[in-house]
Amino acid sequence: METIVKCIDVWKIYNPGLPSEFDALRGLNLSIKKGELVSIMGASGSGKSTLLNLIGGLDKPTKGKVIIDSHDLSKMDENEMAVLRRNKIGFVFQSFNLINSFTAMQNVELPMIFNGIEIEGRKEKARKILTEVGLEKKLENKSTKLSGGETQRVSIARALANDPQIILADEPTGNLDSKSGKHIMEILKKLNKDGRTIIVVTHDIKIAKQTKRIIRIADGKVVGK
Repeated sequence: METIVKCIDVWKIYNPGLPSEFDALRGLNLSIKKGELVSIMGASGSGKSTLLNLIGGLDKPTKGKVIIDSHDLSKMDENEMAVLRRNKIGFVFQSFNLINSFTAMQNVELPMIFNGIEIEGRKEKARKILTEVGLEKKLENKSTKLSGGETQRVSIARALANDPQIILADEPTGNLDSKSGKHIMEILKKLNKDGRTIIVVTHDIKIAKQTKRIIRIADGKVVGK
């Protein structure tokens, strides 16, 4: 299978040259194939969240290369990075990161507005995606009127708005009960079966074991895969 994510000797150094200098990633190497469902595990401070930020194009490495679908992020400017994030990557966060004053529909429509999709098209697509995640009766509900599991499903629907190849899920079940967490993982596994690459950061071994490969991070390096 074709490689869609590749990290080559990646270092991320915070506060370089200062007394507070910290190496979050230390020569990390990693490859993920297109269509894989993988989890990234590691203790607090191991570098897994930093790695996710680099893969998602939210930050750049201090040294080394992060290549996403043949694009070397170190050679891209901020505008190019924004386009990459918008078109190729969907983000699912532990804290949901929805706009509370928006309805489920409006939250899912938002990425499509930034992508220039006209109102009729984006409303139809938002309705379709929310139906696919089981929220066809909650389209006009604001997140304050949804359960944690339902809110995370809106977050997943929003991540799918621009048909990304890669879904990055940062502790997607961390704020949910076990039943809701199981439902979220079933949705992510279905998306993977449909051909998307899914990368899940988790501290929960029960969640990690539901993925096809576990990548273990310690002290800024991959120690098991």
